Amino acid sequence: MHTMPPAPQDTRLSELREVLPEESSVTADGVLSIGGVPVTTLAERYGTPLHVIDETGLRRQIRRFVDGLQRRWPNAEVLFASKSLPVVGMYRVAQEEGMSVDIAGGGELRLALAAGVAPERLHFHGNAKTDAELQMALDAGIGTIIVDNCDELDRLERLLTRPQKLLLRVIPGVDADTHASQATGGERSKFGLPMRQAHAAIERMRAHPFMEFEGVHLHIGSQILNTRQFAEAVEKISSAGTFDTYDVGGGLGVKYTYDEEAPSVEAYLDAIVAAARDHLPASARLMIEPGRSVVARAGITLYRVISVKRTGDVFVAVDGGMADQLDVALTHQRYEAVIADRLDEAWTERVQLVGRQCESGDLLVDGADFPAARVGDLVAMATTGAYAYTMANNYNGALKPAIVFVREGEARLVARRETYDDLLALHAPAAL
Repeated sequence: MHTMPPAPQDTRLSELREVLPEESSVTADGVLSIGGVPVTTLAERYGTPLHVIDETGLRRQIRRFVDGLQRRWPNAEVLFASKSLPVVGMYRVAQEEGMSVDIAGGGELRLALAAGVAPERLHFHGNAKTDAELQMALDAGIGTIIVDNCDELDRLERLLTRPQKLLLRVIPGVDADTHASQATGGERSKFGLPMRQAHAAIERMRAHPFMEFEGVHLHIGSQILNTRQFAEAVEKISSAGTFDTYDVGGGLGVKYTYDEEAPSVEAYLDAIVAAARDHLPASARLMIEPGRSVVARAGITLYRVISVKRTGDVFVAVDGGMADQLDVALTHQRYEAVIADRLDEAWTERVQLVGRQCESGDLLVDGADFPAARVGDLVAMATTGAYAYTMANNYNGALKPAIVFVREGEARLVARRETYDDLLALHAPAAL
């Protein structure tokens, strides 16, 4: 990361650098710069709201996972959990840096193929894959299907006409310490089969002439900050049996706030591999599926201040909201935000940073520290690389923001801004 200047008095820039993209800096006139491009330039060129991804930092983070796991466990594979940022440009970067890709639906399949991801490097997840989606995957020559349930086996028995590699998702019985909506490994999870049912499904796959059963898969949840829970999951999956492949999922959490602490990639890999050495066959292939921890820190979202009201609380309203940051309302995730074109000014007010959607829950940051905000200011929300674009919606007719990747002083558009014509196209059958 570029070196930031010492924090001006009454700001928290020294802490902010830990949640901003790695290639962040501040210009002489107090403007946040990502990848060598001032955010003022990005806003003028591409408009707001705008998702900005630090491509250099993103690629560096991918290599931490790929190279780090390879050093510790040579027979390994790292998958990008693409639900975190299902964007053609991101799929391409993931493959270029050595990742395979997991998908969970026909749309993600099409996006990955459009990016040029080799079909054999795609892994198809999901607890309710349709016949049509499975057929799409088979026609594409997908590498691996992760089977979730026995009804899916029924579908595959009808559809398979040639050998297909399969994993089985099992429930490890690990209640991850995270938001309830992000926990997927407990006994009551909707994903996978409990061990007592998994063995029968495995025997069924082994008996089928076209089902190439390779091993088991688990995933205990997302935004997990306790590495011991990942080690526990590895121990639990070993009880399923001895197989060629063990996919232990993803879920590593990230630092979203000044006060939060998150494990490093190295600490996460150490915990996973130590448990694998203790509990898994030495010859097995070990797979992990990071998503949030790959892309979250690399991204910021830029907004323009539309209004400032001092009516008891100070409300700073921007030109986006929960239509492009739904995770705030869905999981109550806390983010940090700053006035990005006045970073050298003292932070004198604690404000409610709110969006423009017609919901009182459209609260982007509950208590952001700013200098006195003005209409026209640029606001940057940090650590929004994961799930913001994924969950974008058209609340109040909002348009999905554009995405730019920045690298070494250059910016490139990887997803254009949605237009009103795009929005209306879906409603053509009812249009006059």
